[in-house]
Amino acid sequence: MSESAEPAGRALEPTPNPESARFVLASSSPRRRDLLASAGLRFEVQASDLPEDPLADERPPDYAARMAREKAWDIARRRRVQGDRRPVLGADTIVVRDGQVLGKPESRDQARTMLALLSGARHQVITAFCVVRADGTEDQEAITTEVCFKELAPAEIEAYLDTGEWHDKAGSYAVQGRAAYIVRSLVGSYTNVVGLPLCEAVEALERAGVGRE
Repeated sequence: MSESAEPAGRALEPTPNPESARFVLASSSPRRRDLLASAGLRFEVQASDLPEDPLADERPPDYAARMAREKAWDIARRRRVQGDRRPVLGADTIVVRDGQVLGKPESRDQARTMLALLSGARHQVITAFCVVRADGTEDQEAITTEVCFKELAPAEIEAYLDTGEWHDKAGSYAVQGRAAYIVRSLVGSYTNVVGLPLCEAVEALERAGVGRE
């Protein structure tokens, strides 16, 4: 549910003909790419390299919204210098447990601590997105999904860590992968937990004039 590492600012081409791309995705996340492609959308990818540090006393939803907006505008400004005024979609996904933001783990020990914190408990996954339109206006929204994990035995946590899926994942798990059996219940958008609330994002893109195949 997080973005995998790609060289910052590098433009990728998930469409056969980049000139047919109707908007730019300001994220390197392969999950977001797959979700948008599944909706019949044509787009290019250019990841933002902005720092992602939260501000002092910044509420989790505000942090996600700010990051989504800043990423979208970062790439929109770069594209406009080149004369490209296609819409730009930015997004940011965070995992929140009792008001604490669980980011991407930097080590196996950190991932173990996060999974133990989520074990047998409810947490929220918040994905904010921002669409910068061709006319310079923006469309922004944040979607929250509540997720409940089963109680995890230490051996289960170690087995999951052995898969390596925790790398570069907010909260140290990927609901669309081996962690699927860990989720006891999910209330809200499933694609939001994967990395993008697809229904709402597509609606925002359509309002920006982006059509589907």
